[in-house]
Amino acid sequence: MTALPERVLSVIPPMTQLNTPYPSTAYLTGFLRSRGIEAAQVDLALALVLQLFSPAGLQAVRECIHALPAGRRTPRVDAFDAAFERYLTSIAPTLAFLQGRDPTLMHRIVTRRFLPEGPRFATLDVYIDPADPQGGDPLAWAFGALGLHDRARHLATLYLNDIADVLRDAVDPRFEFVRYAESLAMSQPSFEPLAQALAAPPNLVDRTLQALALQAVAEHRPTVVLVSVPFPGAVYGALRIAQAIKAAHPALRIALGGGFVNTELRQLKEPRVFDYFDAVTLDAGERPLLALLEHWRGQRSAARLVRTFVRQDGAVRYIDIGEADVPFADVGTPTWDGLPLASYLSLLDMLNPMHRLWSDGRWNKLTVAHGCYWKKCSFCDVSLDYISRYDAATAETLVERIEAIVRETGQTGFHFVDEAAPPKSLKALAAELQRRRVAISWWGNIRFEKSFTPALCQQLAASGCIAISGGLEVASDRLLELMKKGVSVAQVARVTKAFADAGILVHAYLMYGFPTQTVQDTVDALEYVRQLFEAGCIQSGFFHRFACTVHSPVGRHPEQYGVTLQPLPEATFARNDVGFVDATGVDHDRLGLALKKALYNYMHGIGLDADVRSWFSGRVPRPTVPRHCIAHALAGQ
Repeated sequence: MTALPERVLSVIPPMTQLNTPYPSTAYLTGFLRSRGIEAAQVDLALALVLQLFSPAGLQAVRECIHALPAGRRTPRVDAFDAAFERYLTSIAPTLAFLQGRDPTLMHRIVTRRFLPEGPRFATLDVYIDPADPQGGDPLAWAFGALGLHDRARHLATLYLNDIADVLRDAVDPRFEFVRYAESLAMSQPSFEPLAQALAAPPNLVDRTLQALALQAVAEHRPTVVLVSVPFPGAVYGALRIAQAIKAAHPALRIALGGGFVNTELRQLKEPRVFDYFDAVTLDAGERPLLALLEHWRGQRSAARLVRTFVRQDGAVRYIDIGEADVPFADVGTPTWDGLPLASYLSLLDMLNPMHRLWSDGRWNKLTVAHGCYWKKCSFCDVSLDYISRYDAATAETLVERIEAIVRETGQTGFHFVDEAAPPKSLKALAAELQRRRVAISWWGNIRFEKSFTPALCQQLAASGCIAISGGLEVASDRLLELMKKGVSVAQVARVTKAFADAGILVHAYLMYGFPTQTVQDTVDALEYVRQLFEAGCIQSGFFHRFACTVHSPVGRHPEQYGVTLQPLPEATFARNDVGFVDATGVDHDRLGLALKKALYNYMHGIGLDADVRSWFSGRVPRPTVPRHCIAHALAGQ
């Protein structure tokens, strides 16, 4: 196929991840190249951090500190300024260590004398060895006697967090490594807060990002720029990038898409968004993008666009002729070509075993299937395309993509980013990996359903599976049925034990505050979780507070879940989370503190024999769950 005239540049805005590229640009770049379109990609999130956290960047931060008016300097800013020479000396070697380019530096870092230590290092005091509460190395319990490299990475991560705190105090109060200026965008009905932030004089972070964006345009000379925004914390950065490009290159076409757009901007009415972007697309980007390119090429009228917002005569218009999506088997192989894979930072921020996988090491992110094969869970956005449209590829196609990615990147770690990877597809994938003798390490998200037999778990482990995560949510059969999870607590116990027995790390997503959940439900759920840890079924978990979204069954049919939705304000911009009133009147925030404290200790083997009521600050009812319920479920009783 003759190459088309477009040159497309896909951009990852700040902030997403620092240990591995967010995969959206890799998917789009691979797809466009498979269609003969010249395409490149750039990670401006990583580039921004590497520039700010460099000797020159720290010098610029210090200049901002010295320009602060009297009374604006915080104690941690003063401490940074006083120790500035140590920070200046250590920043480049520390980044090189986190990038894997200077591993021997770990020996100096773990001495606790190489890195200047700010307030973030106070968190080390919470790591007290239960076997040696009076002394010793506070990290020995967390990392073991031989974990020098892990200890050093954790210390280096605390060091970077200290600098980020200083940057936040002295330069930009919105700065975060992940949730950068998130409050400006998340479920924000009005564009006004973002508009005001964008109209303000640019600070050091803004100026650095704008310069990097213009540098990328100068290097790649695109005719079209695609900006992918997966999270609210990437919206402000995306707009600053587009603002800079439009100011310097007003004729350059810029399109916006991504997970945030797909969930929160489905009813976009704000014309000012199109001061920065020429088009905003919804859901899977392949078909809308092809239609846009044809339109901008003069081969398709605006009336024949696909799932696209544009501004016409000063008003926002949504256009969708209903053209079929590109089948998942035909979207091509993702490519990371052009991204600086050796420059990503392998951080060790959280000691939660599964959360470590998110921030530790570089993973090739791949999807086993588009959408969710279950698509019934009442708390999930099952009405949206990324969940509702299930489309799978063959195991042969998946392994061909895996082999191509390994050849390109030289790295064999894969994170399957499905909402819930289908057991049938995973079984076929494992068999194909084994048949071709392809050695990879992989992990992903599943449903704890009975199809995952001990034999299948052993096969998945043999194919390279190292960890899985799945939703236990509220560990209550009544609430699991209300959620339409399609699993029971006993079934979850048997499935998770099968994975654990196969040597696979099991992480449970846990939820509290679901509609009609009582204090008794919460206490019983924690007792189930205690027993699952005690029985070796799960090794990791995380409690999160239930949030109702307008696209979920709860948000669409609240009367079926015993709640009343609170009125939403008139929205011209983002719309997603919606408040609700639950007749139970339970103080879930107070209970949540106890749940998280208990879970943290369970992950470290502490308190597994204690009464779960001891974790709660006030009086709570006795658990109604039999103390050996999970053991009996595993025994088949």
